[in-house]
Amino acid sequence: MRCPRGRGAQWGNAQGPPKGTTGGRAMSWRKQKALQIHQALTSDPIDIDALRNAAVSEGGLLSQEIRRKVWPKLLNVSVLSLPPKPGPSIRCNHRDFNQVEMDVRRSLRRFPAGMPDAERSVLQEQLTDMILYVLQSHPELNYYQGYHDIAVTLLLTVGPRLGTAMLSSLSTHHLRDFMERTMDPTKHMLNYLMPVIRCESVQLHDFMLRSEVGYIFALSWLITWYGHVLSNYHQVLRLYDFFLASHPLMPVYCAAQMVLMREQEVLRGDCDMPSVHQLLSNIPKDFPFETLVCRTHGLFQRRPPAQLVTQASLHKYKSVSIASFHSLLHSSSSQRPDFVLRRQADPEPGALAPPRSQNRLVKLAVWGLSASLGAAALAVTQSALEWGPEILLGLF
Repeated sequence: MRCPRGRGAQWGNAQGPPKGTTGGRAMSWRKQKALQIHQALTSDPIDIDALRNAAVSEGGLLSQEIRRKVWPKLLNVSVLSLPPKPGPSIRCNHRDFNQVEMDVRRSLRRFPAGMPDAERSVLQEQLTDMILYVLQSHPELNYYQGYHDIAVTLLLTVGPRLGTAMLSSLSTHHLRDFMERTMDPTKHMLNYLMPVIRCESVQLHDFMLRSEVGYIFALSWLITWYGHVLSNYHQVLRLYDFFLASHPLMPVYCAAQMVLMREQEVLRGDCDMPSVHQLLSNIPKDFPFETLVCRTHGLFQRRPPAQLVTQASLHKYKSVSIASFHSLLHSSSSQRPDFVLRRQADPEPGALAPPRSQNRLVKLAVWGLSASLGAAALAVTQSALEWGPEILLGLF
């Protein structure tokens, strides 16, 4: 993976090639990466390793159109097996409905600024249904406040039906530890934070221990994948590219790297809990997220979780999220490209057609996906968030 070129530790909105690069060269760089992603998507089977590398490397997945194609592949989600539209009974029968509805109503800042109330209301209804469907489909999962921040990012990017399927996959893999009955598994994941920092800076580690700041400042970062604390939507998307393609502990490593990049600020301040907590809780708006992703990736490679399990009693708990990640990696490696699935839905003349029932099911799934994306696409287009008329064509 390449680090941001010419950035070093300088802060700024690192979105692609370095400042001073000519427009022609910048366009060539983006086109080259987009072509590599297209080639990975059309390989049979899909080149999932190339897609992960594209999501992690400089610039991430570049655009909303590409994210709609790649994000489902990273989670082994197929457009041919989307969940049905939830019925009204899902709201009446679920124990978490009231809490979910309250959280969704409070999530106004997560929707594009200037969005008409009617359109936002439709998306909020879809967001509530997404969450309740996943919880009802997996009774072993427990809702937590902050879960909706992840769900809304999926909704705005891929629409409600595909977003529901992705949310289900995320909930049974990356987010699984957060959805236990107690917070013990979540605390266990946060226990990796200080050992990672210690590996890179003993001085910073000891300062934070003396301040007794703990790791609560990073809790909302972890359980919402930073969606709750960042106001810049593009920064959120860049991190989601990274996390969807990475190990479940990557958000913790990201938190550690963010603290390490602010080491001098921390050491210059007062060594007490309120001061350190306030400093770290407020992420600067001009924080260099491209540099953060690059350095976090390198940090994970240098200090993998296996090297840290003897510290902070990390060996005493077995993470379900970490354990299930290997199975996700394996299952996602055998996915077929979408054009092959489309051909199965509409075979060429003379080709052996699938059974009538299967053909009808495939067409209904594709139609339902296109229809469900309509409201979200319209809302976000009007708010100038990169949604274009290719939204439906971009799915295949």
